[in-house]
Amino acid sequence: MTLAAIADGIQKNLVGRSFEGSLKFDCGDDGVIVLAENQATTQDRDTDCTIRISQDNLTKLLTGKLNPMTGVALGKLKVSGNMGVAMKLGQLLG
Repeated sequence: MTLAAIADGIQKNLVGRSFEGSLKFDCGDDGVIVLAENQATTQDRDTDCTIRISQDNLTKLLTGKLNPMTGVALGKLKVSGNMGVAMKLGQLLG
């Protein structure tokens, strides 16, 4: 699955919901997905919070196959910036 397809799926989950702040999934050389202003896009920009994660682990995270806390503990994802924004992500995607 491409990052653009993942971003489209996230965008569908945003319909009728509100996400305060901005968050970036940084997948390294594969690219980024940015959640900001109730939009999911692959256009890079500065955000309140950045989650560094592989594209494969991002797919697992979004499909519930990777627990966020386990991912952090195992080093599969790294969170920098405003942790409060990262915590809101679970409510939005869950």
